[in-house]
Amino acid sequence: MTQMLTPDMLLRAYGIGIFPMAEGRDDPEIHWVDPKRRGIFPLDGFHISRSLAKHILTADYRVSVNEAFSDVVAGCADRPETWINAEITGLYTALHRTGFAHSLEVWHGEALIGGVYGVTLGAAFFGESMFSRQTNASKTALAYLTHRLRAGGFALFDTQFLTPHLASLGAVEIPRAEYQRRLGAAVQGQATFTPEGYQPLPPSVALGS
Repeated sequence: MTQMLTPDMLLRAYGIGIFPMAEGRDDPEIHWVDPKRRGIFPLDGFHISRSLAKHILTADYRVSVNEAFSDVVAGCADRPETWINAEITGLYTALHRTGFAHSLEVWHGEALIGGVYGVTLGAAFFGESMFSRQTNASKTALAYLTHRLRAGGFALFDTQFLTPHLASLGAVEIPRAEYQRRLGAAVQGQATFTPEGYQPLPPSVALGS
């Protein structure tokens, strides 16, 4: 890809079901991805195990949103192999500044121990990446994220690909045509990542209610 991407181009790409990736953090080239089978989280099907519920109810952590977006992206890229290069970091940071990209952070004291970030368009949330520096931190982030998306009126939670980790939490794979159908309806809807008066309490998140 030789043409420089812009945040507007990126949003249009999400609207038709494709997303960008790089081969590595030092690779300046970005390519478009349109999987034949797409990973999604059914918003009413997030699986919270007994051990995760206990962790959510008893662990010493704090959850925030949009408090450390750049740090979450950096945490997601901090691994031996990553598709997040400098241009992708800049693009999503720009989307965050304009309200189309969001992060959810998990803290232990002053330490950022996990998080997830993604893009919103209409009533669709496109999960980009997550990271964990302590046991259950990314699972906790996803539990709080799914709870928030339901409260905000979202209709689609796209995970791009299905991994064993995501499948264990209830994510499924659907064909491209079915994804396009759901995407078309979702981007025409309305939702908010920050619902007015929303205060997610651990018991509610642990019960998935």
